[in-house]
Amino acid sequence: MKFITKTLILFSLFIYFQSTFSQTNQNREFRGVWVATVENIDWPSSKKLSTDQQQKEIIQLLDRFKQLNFNAIIFQIRPSADAFYNSKYEPWSSYLTGTNDKSPKPYYDPLAFIIHETHKRGMEFHAWLNPYRAVVNYKKFQSNPYKLTYDKSEWFINYGKNKYFNPGIPGVRKYTNKIVADIVQNYDIDAVHFDDYFYPYKIKDTPFSDALAFKEYGGNYYPNNLEDWRRNNVNIIIEELHTTIKTIKPWVQFGISPFGVWRNKNTDPKGSNTQAGQTNYDDLYADILLWLKNDWLDYILPQVYWHIGHKKADYKTIVTWWAENNFNTNLYIGQGIYKLNGKKDYKAWKKTNPTEIEKQLNLNKTIPQIQGSVFFSAKVFLKDPLGVNQILKNRYYQNPILPPSVNHNVNFIPEPVYNIKMTKQKNKNIQIFWESIPENKEKEAVKFLVFLFDKDEKVDTNNSSKIISLTGENQITIRKKDFQKGATIIIQAVSRNNNLSKASYFKK
Repeated sequence: MKFITKTLILFSLFIYFQSTFSQTNQNREFRGVWVATVENIDWPSSKKLSTDQQQKEIIQLLDRFKQLNFNAIIFQIRPSADAFYNSKYEPWSSYLTGTNDKSPKPYYDPLAFIIHETHKRGMEFHAWLNPYRAVVNYKKFQSNPYKLTYDKSEWFINYGKNKYFNPGIPGVRKYTNKIVADIVQNYDIDAVHFDDYFYPYKIKDTPFSDALAFKEYGGNYYPNNLEDWRRNNVNIIIEELHTTIKTIKPWVQFGISPFGVWRNKNTDPKGSNTQAGQTNYDDLYADILLWLKNDWLDYILPQVYWHIGHKKADYKTIVTWWAENNFNTNLYIGQGIYKLNGKKDYKAWKKTNPTEIEKQLNLNKTIPQIQGSVFFSAKVFLKDPLGVNQILKNRYYQNPILPPSVNHNVNFIPEPVYNIKMTKQKNKNIQIFWESIPENKEKEAVKFLVFLFDKDEKVDTNNSSKIISLTGENQITIRKKDFQKGATIIIQAVSRNNNLSKASYFKK
């Protein structure tokens, strides 16, 4: 980017002041989107793309999310026992190159590339892993089979079309911790994210064949408490992973997106008034309320993909239940925006004025515990059914905004920015840039929140409508007509757990 060489420092004395912007989650919202790589759902669109084409596609997605004022992506980096990154332990994913264990040509590390591009846009990167799915459609011919499934065949169970790690084997838990530790240690991620696949969804009249592991490792659970043993296996790995992540990098979040229904009320009076065919606790063996009670998670993101008024799983009933049972853990809602595509008979989702997604977001705003939404999935925003992009941008996400703060037991406060300057570009737009110095890794500024107030306008950083940018770069560009004489720029540095520095003024 070219600038006029002469820099105009129009207000050399910048002022630090204690901002009125709360360090709590006031005027904050999590706005995320899942980018699924399994079966090439969202990215890359084909297994045959070149490196350049892959990078162009992800840039197109990130630019779209930035334009819509999203502040996080949840990117699937390990759809099974494979990798969209340079793993020490697992092969390159066939969804990336068409063949297991084949690196991109010309070589690049997709995870490092996408993290960099996401952070540059001021967005969080949540690394989405599937802990127990090992091979998708294992009977399908594999030109380069997964070596681990042969070397450690006793770790795996074939169930339906897929091959799964057996959660009851201690060696599997140790291996999973090793995979997660490698990612957290070597990549600048903001969170580790799991979705709803723990023990697999049950297939009618088809048992999950873990009897031998139960006999060997069941301890006091054996032989009468198979289901409690399975739940305990998942509990152990969740607690261990929480410890692993926080030991390596305390600021990295651990979040889980479970199936929408914990338990039905007819099974447990503490459950929701629903009639879901399968539930987290009874079928996937995910005792999520225990994890929340024990503070093992930084956020919970239930997938509530039903519509308001659904007879067996009403959206309002379910999100209200989670709001009453989040145990002060950050609560975001997974929105089934893919249903707007209308490929199936989602009648409620085809209605307009208002659309189902508007009804749901309006409802969310009436429940204080709900602090944001994540949409499944990314390709919906390229197809833009029912004009959903403009609906979100014009009615819900008009301005950039910070995600909620996380890791509340640590107080990472970054140093304020300084040496704010302005230059005029050749196209007469205005460039504002600044400097920042990290105090240490935990407290460094990783992004910046920028406000613009017009002449004689009250400077109030609780007014989120005045935010003009959330960026990972030390500069922004403003149109000349938007930055008139007497206008004030406020810049606040943001730490890794989304706390704010004292604010710095720049007045034209």
